[in-house]
Amino acid sequence: MNQVQISFNKSTNKFTCVINGNKFTTGKQDYIEYMYKKITGEKKSFSEITSEKKESKSDKFNINERFDFVEGLVQMIATGLTPSAVITGEGGLGKTYTVNKTLVAAGLKDLSDTGALEVASVVNRKNTFVAVKGYSTPKGLYRTLYENKDSVVVFDDCDSILRDPVALNLLKSALDSYGKRIISWNAETGFGRDDDLPRSFEFKGRVIFISNLSQDKIDQAIRSRSMMVDLSMTEDQKIERMEVISQSDEFLPDFTADHKKDALDLIRSLKDDAKEISLRTLISVTKIRASGNKNWKGMATYILCN
Repeated sequence: MNQVQISFNKSTNKFTCVINGNKFTTGKQDYIEYMYKKITGEKKSFSEITSEKKESKSDKFNINERFDFVEGLVQMIATGLTPSAVITGEGGLGKTYTVNKTLVAAGLKDLSDTGALEVASVVNRKNTFVAVKGYSTPKGLYRTLYENKDSVVVFDDCDSILRDPVALNLLKSALDSYGKRIISWNAETGFGRDDDLPRSFEFKGRVIFISNLSQDKIDQAIRSRSMMVDLSMTEDQKIERMEVISQSDEFLPDFTADHKKDALDLIRSLKDDAKEISLRTLISVTKIRASGNKNWKGMATYILCN
């Protein structure tokens, strides 16, 4: 394990870095990547280097164990033992799939695709969950929390609400674990004459945030009110995770185990040169492997690395 320490000085806007005992100061993330490769011989992005820094402090749990922790935490959300959770880490390696699968396994009905509150209103909302993706305004957040006040709400890659001050204040009320959680909209504007939203309501639901942001980018008020699992990974950990997923009967069931293994072996050999390593990468290479193309390795290498 490489020993990495990185700190940032806000007054000088520079990083102070110590990599395997070699200390230097720079204002550029690209230079840290360059020095890391020069010192260790390994090519990694800045986010991977900083995640390695975290792992050097606590490398007791491998990536598959951390995914197990995600399942356990989501089960706690489903049963109401805790009001909120934050799952962070790079996209494309199963955060959303793991959360949704665990909620369904816990007996919750997915209302995300119903598209009609009339249908949802006749369902026991205490045993449901809904996924919200993409951008949301504070008022949109208020409506979502109101309409799902007894459900589990999964905010998936909906980082706008984690940056907006008004939205954060709404979330603070929704995530409090003491007494009644009353959410209020006290602005003079924002509700029309025909608006069906109340000025305040009691929120009895639970919230799960799935984000590609690093944990230190999540507002402290959200972090302090939530249980958190970080799924940041090195390239080797990504491949380790993909190997476990590829062995599941649910993953690409129409392709043979040999095709998936050959694809993963090629990705492993190209991990230092590939533009991206994710489940999408594995899916693409597996399909190329199964295509019957005699030069499938060359074709996959070109697509991965160019």
